[in-house]
Amino acid sequence: MLSLVVGGILALVLSFAGTPLFIKVLVKAGYGQFVRDDGPESHKSKRGTPTMGGVVFVVAVIVAYFVTHLIMAATREASPGPTASGLLLLLLMAGMGLIGFFDDYAKIAKERSLGLTPWQKITGQAIIGIAFAVLALNFPDAHGRTPASTMISAARDVDWLNLAFAGPVVGGILFVIWANVITTAATNGVNLTDGLDGLATGISIMVFSAYGLISMWQTSQACGADRAVEGACYEVRDPQDLALLAIILVGALIGFLWWNTKPAKIFMGDTGSLALGGAVAAFAILGRTELLLVIIAGMFVLISLSVIIQVGYFKLSGGKRVFLMAPLQHHFELKGWAETTVVVRFWILGGLFVVAGLCLFYLDWLVRA
Repeated sequence: MLSLVVGGILALVLSFAGTPLFIKVLVKAGYGQFVRDDGPESHKSKRGTPTMGGVVFVVAVIVAYFVTHLIMAATREASPGPTASGLLLLLLMAGMGLIGFFDDYAKIAKERSLGLTPWQKITGQAIIGIAFAVLALNFPDAHGRTPASTMISAARDVDWLNLAFAGPVVGGILFVIWANVITTAATNGVNLTDGLDGLATGISIMVFSAYGLISMWQTSQACGADRAVEGACYEVRDPQDLALLAIILVGALIGFLWWNTKPAKIFMGDTGSLALGGAVAAFAILGRTELLLVIIAGMFVLISLSVIIQVGYFKLSGGKRVFLMAPLQHHFELKGWAETTVVVRFWILGGLFVVAGLCLFYLDWLVRA
């Protein structure tokens, strides 16, 4: 428990203090946001606001993670040390963040709102996603548990949804595809949500808080733990380290939100949104809650669906639209809602999705216990 406090506070301080320093660097270099021409008129005033803010909280998370483990080792507190699951989560988060960084830099260099080409993004995400998925099926611990499993999970692995039904090789290939579907969906979901000051940051804080609670519960109820209930325990490899990373992410994002809330002094950019999406996907896969992600991250899903519906209906109807503008948050802006109103109401909805996901997770345990 002490490690969670240390990690969360350290990440918060690093992010809170580092963000204004990074803003000064970006302003001096002239690295400002380019706003899409077809966006809401109120967004034109945001042109030139420093972007790539995700660099700050990604670095804060990585530094806080390793420093916390060093502190815990020095104080001889019970700590698993950096684990395979923790390092894999950082790999997916930082890898996706790096792709976002290249995208943000391309936008600035070309002085337009579009950065990397779709194929460049897809290729980069596929390379990182495949590497993560392959590595996640390796590194068994003393009990033979690997960070990920070929079984599709809900609140835990579902035995009859085993992708290895035709053998380990086929199972491994199907898992790589499945993991990349989750990763692509999560990164795109956060990326589409990042359109209003503080919106994606606030919802991400709630989602990672949920994964912090889930991982702490999995730690106390891990198979083999003294307090675990037989028949209801969890076969997660490193839940304690995942809990630490979840709290570190919450701390780093709270520090960033101070500067990202309206009027934003800095935007997270694709650097931040893709990194957060990677972290969300990693928690779902490594924490064995893949299908539950649809509920916990329900606001990201809802916003993604609004884009899918808008584009699909536009093509099928020959140019008609369901929403005034997609993603969904811009529809309500054009309906006359103030930006702050949209953000707060979407935060409320995001919180309700998170609570529903936590209830379903706990209900699964109650039924089994």
